[in-house]
This record gives sequence, C-alpha cells and structure tokens, in this order.
Amino acid sequence: MSKLFLVPTPIGNLEDITFRAIDILKKVDAILAEDTRKTTILLNHYEIKIMLLSYHQFYEHKSIEKLIKRLKQGESMALVSDAGTPSISDPGFLIVKGCLDHQIPVECLPGPTAFIPALVNSGLPADRFCFEGFLPHKKGRTKRLKLLSGETRTMIFYESPQRLIRTLLQFSEYFGNTRNASISRELTKIYEETQRGTIGELIDFYNNKTVKGEIVIVIEGKKE
Repeated sequence: MSKLFLVPTPIGNLEDITFRAIDILKKVDAILAEDTRKTTILLNHYEIKIMLLSYHQFYEHKSIEKLIKRLKQGESMALVSDAGTPSISDPGFLIVKGCLDHQIPVECLPGPTAFIPALVNSGLPADRFCFEGFLPHKKGRTKRLKLLSGETRTMIFYESPQRLIRTLLQFSEYFGNTRNASISRELTKIYEETQRGTIGELIDFYNNKTVKGEIVIVIEGKKE
C-alpha cells in the first residue's frame, strides 16, 4: 500500500525506540536514511534487512520526483533521520509536502527528539516554549537574535560544539548575562551532561573546555 511513514530513531541509546517503529521498519518496502552508514548500525542491531536508500538535504530536491513515483506505484517507505524525528532540524519537509500534494498518505510515529528531554530537564518553564533549532550561521543571525531578545517564552536552540562559546557570547549580548539557561549534551549516551546557570556562568564553565557531542541550549524567556 502506498504510504510514507516518518519513523523517529534513538538520539543516542539504541534501546530508545518503540516496538511499533521496529515493526514498521521491518515491513516497509524501503527505508530512506539521512546517512545510510548510521542507519545501518540501528538496523543491524534489530536485525532489520530492508532496502536502504540515501535521502539527505543536499539531494533532497533531486530525489523527490523518483520517490513519489515509486510511492504512487504502491510501495511503502519509512523516512528516518540520523537521530530523532525526521523534519525536526533534519530533512523531511519536502517529501511530506510532495506526498500530500499527490494524495499519498503520510503517518508520523511518536518518538525521540532531543529538545524535549533537554527542556524538561532544564528546570525552566516548559508550559510555553519556542523551538528555534539552529540559528542562521551568517545571514539573518543578528536579525533573529534581536527579535528573540523580547521573547517571553522559554527558548530552545541546537548548536555544534565548535560554535558553543560564540553563540553563548551572542546570547549574553542580546539576552543579558543574568538570564537563566541550561545546556544539555550527549543526551541518552554514556557521557550525558546538563549544566544549569546564568548565561554568564555557562560562558565561564565552557570557556577553554573541549566540548563534544550534540548540544541543546535552553534559555529562560524575558520576564514579562
């Protein structure tokens, strides 16, 4: 039956996957993977032997037409990202839109995504928040930070280890040194770590430190 499944995959610990996700990955005709090497590790762990196709952001536009054609011919496919839920700071939006435009059913399973445990674990208000993902590296970055300086909800960002200090210094500039924040890295992995404090305190903590792993930054909103 023609259908696209969006299947969340573990953000670290391979045990953080649902029974239903495993069942669907074993039944579809093909699995679309952001990085086939990383997905192969997961599939081998659960003894899943299904055709694996590369689907990443650099060729996303070029591959849509062929994949839609195969889906319309009756194939079922599962889209996975390297970690977490497809389309959340990962490829997925274009193929979902393409499927809906061609009346191909799309189903998204619930599952792992890094920003939820980071938010809940931060100790900051989680009843109202905005997810910003990765800030623009260059064009539009300053404009975005100026806009967010007045945001009253808790804010969530993704960042790379190499840009962590630069980003924290910019947060200090636009949000103030005393704004409360939390930084989580390597979530669900052996060296999982969460540091909480003001932006100024976090800058002091991470300055001159070698930081590794995926990073989620949670920042308190402006006081109303």
